[in-house]
Amino acid sequence: MRKIIAAINMTLDGFCDHTGMVADDELHQHYQELLSHAGVILYGRVTYELMEFWRTVIEKPTGNKATDEFALAMDKVPKIVFSRTLKTLEWHSAKLATKSLKEEVEDLRQSRIEEARNIYVGSPGLIATLTQLGLIDEYQLCIHPVILGKGLPLFKNLQERINLRLQGTKTFSSGSMLLYYARQKDT
Repeated sequence: MRKIIAAINMTLDGFCDHTGMVADDELHQHYQELLSHAGVILYGRVTYELMEFWRTVIEKPTGNKATDEFALAMDKVPKIVFSRTLKTLEWHSAKLATKSLKEEVEDLRQSRIEEARNIYVGSPGLIATLTQLGLIDEYQLCIHPVILGKGLPLFKNLQERINLRLQGTKTFSSGSMLLYYARQKDT
């Protein structure tokens, strides 16, 4: 069965704000590799619209190898977008969700298509909702050495404690650290 993996960048004080972090070549290379092995990535409308930036890099490459290769990987990975307001998507590799988040995720998890490839979730709201539903198997949190003091918290509105088990770490030369956590099963 495919794993559901929450993969997101955040500040040291727990906020998700792409403008508060700097993605260098090393970070782009890491995420390019991650995306090259992804079966699908789930986005909410806001994050999807932010990620559409990478379509412009496909059309007009920057000349920076890591950035351009990340854009190619982002372009190739299938995307499912959850939105109540968008009616169409222009990105060839994206489609609108037709079911509820829970139904869509459960169907994807059972899907035999590209079974070895995991399902990534890249939007704070979807991560929080799937966490509440108990559907996230692994968290890949990239903590940047930045304190913003305000912004969108990743784990807002959670009502219950969730225990995680550290699976590994990866440190980047920028000082960012990737933490790999698995959800502990109830005993």
